Amino acid sequence: MSEDFSGGAAYVDGRFVPLDKATLPITDWGYRRSDVTYDVVSVWRGLFFRLDDHIARFRRSMNALRLSPAETDDDIRRILDRCVRLSGLREAYVAFDCVRGRPIVGKPYHPAHTRNYVIAFARPWVDLFSPEIQARGAHLIVAKAPRIPEESIDPTVKNFHWGDLTRALFEAHDADADGAVLVDRGGFVTEGPGYNIFSVTAGEVATPDRGALEGVTRKSVIELCAELDIRCSVRPVLVQELLQADEIFVTTTAGGPMPVSRINGRMMGNDRPGPLSSRLKATFWKKREAGWHGAPIDYDAPP
Repeated sequence: MSEDFSGGAAYVDGRFVPLDKATLPITDWGYRRSDVTYDVVSVWRGLFFRLDDHIARFRRSMNALRLSPAETDDDIRRILDRCVRLSGLREAYVAFDCVRGRPIVGKPYHPAHTRNYVIAFARPWVDLFSPEIQARGAHLIVAKAPRIPEESIDPTVKNFHWGDLTRALFEAHDADADGAVLVDRGGFVTEGPGYNIFSVTAGEVATPDRGALEGVTRKSVIELCAELDIRCSVRPVLVQELLQADEIFVTTTAGGPMPVSRINGRMMGNDRPGPLSSRLKATFWKKREAGWHGAPIDYDAPP
């Protein structure tokens, strides 16, 4: 009897399995110490978006954390492709992790003596904010929880150290908001839980240059601004500037550019997505529908 991959497909340490059967040992340091790096790429209309950029960032993250799995970049590309083909999904959220295992028996109990391995999975597309929230604009708060300093955890390396981000999400939940923005100890905006932040003031788009992941969707929006002749800068953004911005939007693989209509209860514009944010969002999705930065998946190839 063939296995059912319709709910999603996973690759775990050399094996492809249905997503609901994917497991990892609870003694591995990836689980016990959050000693993992990961990345997420999206599939839309049967096309990976900027797959090479995501794999390159994944490799940089692995090198930074001294994780060295057996899989090459070409292996990872084939693994992700097969996960999607097995699932048959045309719109998918595709995650891939490198996990540090437990120390090898007979070796010192140290991360240098562990085996590292890759996990990946494809599941149906998910939006970080629902279509209804996106239509009215997300409501954000500035969290009291400060961002973990980059001297401790490099924010350009995707990691599972989400303690500060999770605290911020609960703050947003308690305030009946949709999400949060985290600020560093110097009062500068960093990022949100799973997304980059952009502000718009007097026609200029700005996104923080510190304390944040160098997002692939963020990079795409910066490119769009240049294409549309919109002023855009990557620079320090004080929280006061964000709180007084004309518009705010966030960017993430799980949804693209998504406008914000409130920050700390303050309504921007007419309490709806702003015109520049909406233009960037519409342009982003129009170009993606046309295959922008797309890598096709051959669904007819043998699984």
